[in-house]
Amino acid sequence: MKAAIMGFGTVGSGVYEVLDRNRETVRKKAGEPIEIKYILNRRDLPGSPVEDLVVHEIGTILEDPETGLVVETMGGTSPAYEYVKCCLQAGKHVVTSNKNLVAAHGTELLAIAREKRVSFLFEASVGGGIPIIRTINESLAGDVVEEISGILNGTTNYILTKMYEEGWGFDEALKMAQELGYAERNPEADIEGYDTCRKIAILTAAASGQEVDYEQIPTEGITKLTDVDFSYAARLGASIKLFGTSICRNGRYYLEVAPVFINARNPLYSVSGVFNGILLNSNMLGESMYYGSGAGKLPTASAVVGDMIAAVQLKDRPAALGWTGQRLEVLPVRQLPWKYFARFKGSREEKKTLTEELFGKVRWLELAGLDEFAILTGPMTGEEFDRAAGQLGGLRRAIRAQV
Repeated sequence: MKAAIMGFGTVGSGVYEVLDRNRETVRKKAGEPIEIKYILNRRDLPGSPVEDLVVHEIGTILEDPETGLVVETMGGTSPAYEYVKCCLQAGKHVVTSNKNLVAAHGTELLAIAREKRVSFLFEASVGGGIPIIRTINESLAGDVVEEISGILNGTTNYILTKMYEEGWGFDEALKMAQELGYAERNPEADIEGYDTCRKIAILTAAASGQEVDYEQIPTEGITKLTDVDFSYAARLGASIKLFGTSICRNGRYYLEVAPVFINARNPLYSVSGVFNGILLNSNMLGESMYYGSGAGKLPTASAVVGDMIAAVQLKDRPAALGWTGQRLEVLPVRQLPWKYFARFKGSREEKKTLTEELFGKVRWLELAGLDEFAILTGPMTGEEFDRAAGQLGGLRRAIRAQV
């Protein structure tokens, strides 16, 4: 099998490295060698071992009948979408690590792949090297996945870990993440939750078999969190994680991206640093957890190469992967009952009676020297919480809690 790599940055170069270092293993598992014939890149790579493979025009790949497999590691949606679509229409298998591409155009690209009897595979688009999409589609094919809770972004998890374990402020933790290369110069996609939003949309589509519009998912990042929130969390024996959440109840799907209080009873509590963790709950297996490197050159490239091998094995019998064009109705997680951690301006003594009238039995929390108090409510819907908090007044922060 002759293959091409589109984009030779961190992941693209990692794919070439994995194929080179594990050449014999790949050959045995694929049933034939996989050889990189072209590397589509904007710049030449003089002095590199791959300098003779570099091409600058997509047409070179499209017009070569010998190249049957294309890897897209360019990132973004344009020109990645246009290039991938042309490759599929030309009857070439495509493997991608691009969550933006899959979240925005996955439905159309899957339909083209089915029509042309080729594979469009994207294991590396969620969770880096964690084999989660194949797990949902194959290992749990006989189950209904009822809940997905995911720490799906290593940058935000690193920042939250530093804030919780070492008491750093948000800005300090973000700066360190940027210095270490975990966060981009413009970290908006990570810290505002957009990256996690696209990934939970892909996982939900894989689990439900329906298209998920990520723009309909309520999304909140981590920029509003402070060291005060983590001080309260410590009082509860809890930490704060950014979750992508997807819950199926009676055939209806509730989705959200937001910070969540969790304690040590939750298996995701111990997922720290740049690692990712995904907790599934399915109706037959029950609870299962998947943990590993959610990003990075070789972990992500490992997942890409795994998809390449699968495409070669399947040939013109593409995997029954993905979802249909039927649009899933996205409902907010806040419609379900949850506990809420909430901080209010004022003193407990002044507002104790009204608080308990509005919220019922609560757990009280206070930190010395602050003109505020905090509570942990019993289970209530987001609408019920908003109504009670509005009547009490002075709300400073509210975070969903699983403690």
